Amino acid sequence: MARLPIVVQPRASRTSVSWEDGVIRVRVTAPPVEGRANEAVIQALAEALGVRRSEVRIVSGERARRKQVELPLGEEEVKARLGG
Repeated sequence: MARLPIVVQPRASRTSVSWEDGVIRVRVTAPPVEGRANEAVIQALAEALGVRRSEVRIVSGERARRKQVELPLGEEEVKARLGG
């Protein structure tokens, strides 16, 4: 398990996940209303990293653009899977 920083951009034109400057950048089309963006972030991370949704957890920053997520992979494995 690893805790990694992410930066979220809600209301993006398309959903994407990338490794940029030591953080995971997640762009989602969902608005930051009633937890919809957070759910979209979890879904996007799970799909991009090839893990189950239940293995991705937001541990801090639930109402902020900068968050900490807990993933079942190490940092090097995440970078490799995201092409970083």
